[in-house]
Amino acid sequence: MSQTHTPAARSPRQWCDAMQAKLMTALDEAWRLAESSDDPAVQARARDKAKLCGQMAAAARKIAALSPPEKRAKAGPEHPLDLIQDFVRRLDRSTTAIEAEAEKVETPEPQPRAAQALAMRAALAKLKRR
Repeated sequence: MSQTHTPAARSPRQWCDAMQAKLMTALDEAWRLAESSDDPAVQARARDKAKLCGQMAAAARKIAALSPPEKRAKAGPEHPLDLIQDFVRRLDRSTTAIEAEAEKVETPEPQPRAAQALAMRAALAKLKRR
């Protein structure tokens, strides 16, 4: 049996938000009852109702988390030249930042090859390797 998607169907996120709003209203009502009454039975019922609202809210969040995220359409550029100009601007900014960092960092003078070989031999000797 195939499932059909009707355009009037709500997304799981919308359903969760609506359920959370209903549960918050019920929770507010339970707290109002508990605060306005000194009767222990009424307060116990209010606590039970508040606990049930919390459990139902947790279940609603789990259901919403199981559903795949909504697909959003990408906003395309109004004109192709806008896309190219934006790319060139970003490229200029990134290369300017790289050039500025390169000027700040002083590169050490490379050692002559013989000195490098001596340093490597000393390091290998420390590790007791050839």
